Amino acid sequence: MVATPEPKYMTPQEYLDWEEQQPIKYEYINGEVYAMTGGTLAHATIAANLFYQLKNHLRGGSCRPFVFEAKLGVSENGPFHYPDVIVTCDERDKNAKKVIYHPSIIVEVLSPSTESFDRGKKFQQYRRISTFKEYVLISAEQITVEVFRLNDRGIWELYTYVEGEEIYLSSVDFRCAIELLYEDVLLETEEEETGK
Repeated sequence: MVATPEPKYMTPQEYLDWEEQQPIKYEYINGEVYAMTGGTLAHATIAANLFYQLKNHLRGGSCRPFVFEAKLGVSENGPFHYPDVIVTCDERDKNAKKVIYHPSIIVEVLSPSTESFDRGKKFQQYRRISTFKEYVLISAEQITVEVFRLNDRGIWELYTYVEGEEIYLSSVDFRCAIELLYEDVLLETEEEETGK
């Protein structure tokens, strides 16, 4: 989640050096830094559940999943973000210590405060990454997963998965029952949302 920007403009290297000294994480967009605020338990649980399933699926192969703390650089000049889950299969990321630059999959768990940014400008930024193949948006309010997949003609296609279905990530040949992503997640019922 993104809060208000810090007032000082920074170069990409100034941001990278400065952030290492900070007690919280900051994203970097067009010279400005944005404090990352805490998410909900549902948000954290969904991301952890997907990471766990991906980790088991990818074990022993050339692809590696990362969760929460992994910084993603669209380029060496930024922007820099902290997606909920990243998968990289690129040899150039194999020895990365601080930033992943060549992801194939990026996952964002949606929250009301960040959904429009995740769907819009952030997705636009991510599409500049040449290795990027699938963008996964997971609702934290209902059992719904959207996968934007880059086809062989360079067009992003949308695949929507709902309760009772199996999600599929073609870039790593991963299949998973959608319910496993929502394991131990308490979703609000319609009655709770309306206050009845």
